[in-house]
Amino acid sequence: MVEKDKRQDENIVRLNKAINSLAQIADSNTIPRNIRKLVKDSINMLQDEKQSIAIRAANAISLLDEVGQDPNLPSHARTTLWAAVSELEAIKEQ
Repeated sequence: MVEKDKRQDENIVRLNKAINSLAQIADSNTIPRNIRKLVKDSINMLQDEKQSIAIRAANAISLLDEVGQDPNLPSHARTTLWAAVSELEAIKEQ
């Protein structure tokens, strides 16, 4: 039981780190509007508590993978995006 609580706490920390990184992209005026919208959609997905953290992370990764392929995404934002995806990929099912 303690192991499960510890893992859940780690997942929440990772989720919040990813959301903070994505918020930097979503709030930047140097990022094209369509990309900001997709990033905001992924943040909303991550904050939807109706699903488990692992499912939210998997859904967001799928959407963010599409964003990462966009040639209009500036390289500094791409680095931030992949850092957020790495945090999401580290989230484990409980």
